[in-house]
This record gives sequence, structure tokens and C-alpha cells, in this order.
Amino acid sequence: MAKQTLLDMVKDVLSDMDADDVNSITDTVEATQVAQIFKTTYYNIIDGKDYAFLYELFQLDSSGDDTKPTHLKIPETIIDLSWIKYNCKETVSAKDFFKKIIYKKPEDFMEIVDVRDSKDSTVDVVVDNTGIKLNIYNDRAPQYFTSFDDENLVFDAYNSGIESTLQTNKTQCHGKRSVTFTIADDFTPDLPTQMFSYLLAEAKSTAFLTLKQMPNEKAEATSKIHKRRMSQEAWKISNGIHYPNYGRKTISKKGPSY
Repeated sequence: MAKQTLLDMVKDVLSDMDADDVNSITDTVEATQVAQIFKTTYYNIIDGKDYAFLYELFQLDSSGDDTKPTHLKIPETIIDLSWIKYNCKETVSAKDFFKKIIYKKPEDFMEIVDVRDSKDSTVDVVVDNTGIKLNIYNDRAPQYFTSFDDENLVFDAYNSGIESTLQTNKTQCHGKRSVTFTIADDFTPDLPTQMFSYLLAEAKSTAFLTLKQMPNEKAEATSKIHKRRMSQEAWKISNGIHYPNYGRKTISKKGPSY
């Protein structure tokens, strides 16, 4: 099954329900109701799932505050962070050297920076948004990072010899992005092609139960088949990818996996 617009899928469901045909999802109350069912069904399929297509590479955003040289932000579109690498080359002319930065829980991060000598010339005392002072190395690339608020990331070091703050273009990150569903005729849900049949069957089954107070056994059976297929196809690289949850949105709930 190819990808379809919301209008195409709504018309498919309305046809099976022997409802009036429409040229827009706003033409009838029933069409609008079916469109809303598609939206709810879509989020039910996506929410809490670690489908591989939801993950992508991205770069961190600048904090915009030069007084916090090791603070960076996760883009708003990213809801779960898998890993971070930073270009740790020691000179401007050296070749790129991207190294994975190790996540530390806030308490462990503070244990690391608190023992540093704040009067040493290789240490900058950076005041966090909370007013807490952080002893940050200024003569080397970062090795650790944490987050105190699930929004901003704080790294333990930066090399002031080649940069005044950590740079967005020196970051390489991987994480889970957010998705949105728009009630519009030409909207195409953010799904792989093979998942459209699943979405259609699930929405059709729900529409029959909700709007006609009767089951659609064919749609229910099709939905179950596609649900099993999706559980098998969700991971198709290296027999399954497992993403550690250390970062925004999940860090405060269940902590990182190592």
C-alpha cells in the first residue's frame, strides 16, 4: 500500500461505512469525525514506540549565552537523546576527531566538577541558570555531560585555545524526533509506507465501533495482522537496535541505560 493523504484515507473509511462521499474532510460532520479518529489512532500507534524511522541525526543548538561556554540545547523537535559526539580536535588545523561524550547523572557530574580547583588557571567558574557554580575545564575537549532541567545540556570542559564556547557545528547527535498530525486534506502522516495499511485498518475498526456501534471484523483482523508485522519489522538493522535513554524527556523518569 502506498502512502496516502488524510482525505484519501477518510474517503476509504466513509466508503466502507456507506456514508456520503466528500471532497474535503470538512464537508460533513462524519468526515471530520473520521479524520479525528485517524489522528487519535496515529498517536496510539506512535506513542511510546521506538520505531527506527523516528530516530535521526541532528546537531545541538547554541545556548546563546557566552557566559555559559559549555551549555548547549537539545532542539525542540527531539524528545529522546541516544548519544552525543563532539569534535575533540586539539588545534584548529588538526583533522576532525569526533568522540562520544559520556553521560553522567547530575549528582555524579557535580562530584566530578566540584573537586576541581576553582582558582586554577585551567578552570572557569561558570554560573548555571540555577545560580550553582560549576568548575569547568577551559583547556581541553569535553568528556562528560549532564542535564539539570531536561532541556539544557551542560558539558564539563571546552578548549578555549580554539573556541570561546562549544560549537553547534562540532556536535553529532542521534535521537528520537517528535511527530505531529494535522487535520488537513493534503496531510500525509509521518509513517513508513508499510505502516499505512496498519493505520487504515486500525482507524477503520475504530470508526465502525465509534460511529456505527458495530464491529468491522475484516478491519480488525487486518489490523491484528499488520500489528504483528510491525512488531517484527520495527527493527530491521542488526537484529534490533536498542537506544539508551539518557537525555531530554526520559532522563528524569527512568534514567539512562548503559
